[in-house]
Amino acid sequence: MTFDKPTLRAAILAALREEQARQARAAADAHEEATSEESRPENKWDTHSQEAAYLAEGQSRQVQEAEEAIGLFATLPLPAFSPTDPVALGAVVILDSGGSLARYFLGPRAGGLTVATTEGEVMVLTPQSPLGRQILGRRVGDEVVTPRSGRTVPARIASIA
Repeated sequence: MTFDKPTLRAAILAALREEQARQARAAADAHEEATSEESRPENKWDTHSQEAAYLAEGQSRQVQEAEEAIGLFATLPLPAFSPTDPVALGAVVILDSGGSLARYFLGPRAGGLTVATTEGEVMVLTPQSPLGRQILGRRVGDEVVTPRSGRTVPARIASIA
């Protein structure tokens, strides 16, 4: 099976850049709130400005994490995999659970991000996720269990690209 990985990477990068921009706007708003005149404490028990500062710090951290993910995906090698190769970073894996197919991309960050491609929706998995740990190093035909609606369902690795 072939899979257009450069287009998949472009879709992932577009989604990450959109998320980074959204987080940057939120960080700017939180910073504005933390430093505004209205946030000055009215008494020693007023913690509004401190809470706003914590929020601004957290939002800034999320911007940094999004920027790191963008950098990692932009430079991620996209190797071609044969059916006998083990699953590794940069692989597109299709799992078949009783005729229901699910597409996953094993990436360095942004686990849970789902993007639409011409081949169908693809979810990013990281090697640190439970499913990512299961498929890492496996081959076509190997069995794994996938979470679905609060239960686990057996699935078979149908293809690796």
